[in-house]
Amino acid sequence: MRLETIEKLCCPFDKSDLNLRVVTKDEEDNILEGILSCASCNRVYPIITGIPIMSPDEYRDFEREQPMLEKWEKLLDENQGEALESGHGNLKTIEKA
Repeated sequence: MRLETIEKLCCPFDKSDLNLRVVTKDEEDNILEGILSCASCNRVYPIITGIPIMSPDEYRDFEREQPMLEKWEKLLDENQGEALESGHGNLKTIEKA
């Protein structure tokens, strides 16, 4: 997902602006993994393989999402701004946007 796309997205629940925390990007600065969050309703939406998962609450599986979000949150807190190496040899970074 391109960074410019974030500006076009809003929270599907209350239409508020979303905050972005980038977990991984590719060489072209496309977001591969990240977390979109809404400050108004405190909902979070993961970005997985470049796709924001923004389904209505009744269609989401929060038990499946929670371990991934906790892992990412821990990585974001511990490795702010550090580079990581993926299994494909592409350089990826962890950062707050």
